[in-house]
Amino acid sequence: MKRRPTTVVFDLGNVLIGWDPRNLYRKLFDGRHHQMEWFLANVCSNEWNREQDRGRSFVDGVDLLVKSHPQELHSFIRAYDERWREMLSGEILGTVAILDALSKGRTPLYAITNWNQHKFREARSLFGFLDRFDGIIVSGDEGLLKPDPAIFQLLFDRYALRGEDCVFIDDTRKNVKGAEAVGMHALLFEMPEKLADDLRTLGFNL
Repeated sequence: MKRRPTTVVFDLGNVLIGWDPRNLYRKLFDGRHHQMEWFLANVCSNEWNREQDRGRSFVDGVDLLVKSHPQELHSFIRAYDERWREMLSGEILGTVAILDALSKGRTPLYAITNWNQHKFREARSLFGFLDRFDGIIVSGDEGLLKPDPAIFQLLFDRYALRGEDCVFIDDTRKNVKGAEAVGMHALLFEMPEKLADDLRTLGFNL
């Protein structure tokens, strides 16, 4: 039987901060839903964006696509970088309230995020609650992406943590499975109310 965790490790995107490229591209495609979905599946795709999360600069990522797609798409491609902030829908209030309560209770707090290092610096200037973490592992800084076991091990080594003492929260099932594989407790984030219940079940005072 696992011991009760004492440390909480958050994912950031769509757990504490809402992010969806559609927040921007709905405006750019102006009701042309199928064209927007085609563009996000085939041009500025999740696979392409993951390489920025791994550390490739947006300048290089955009340049790669501009060279391989027709000119009529270039402004849409460049917008992924130049209007990136419009993809953010703001803090997820219920989860930030949980973070606040844990912080006030002096719970050790960490984060592991798949996020381009330069865009993360921008986000840090926008969301003051990010300063409440004792440490944040940013994939773009490390050249590692969840659910690679190495990114979890980096958290343990850098901050002298043990997996069995940590609970990891993420909105992506494969990342939850990755955390479990290295010995962490792990919770799939669906909504703040359920997260609060799950954390109470694990013994956290909320």
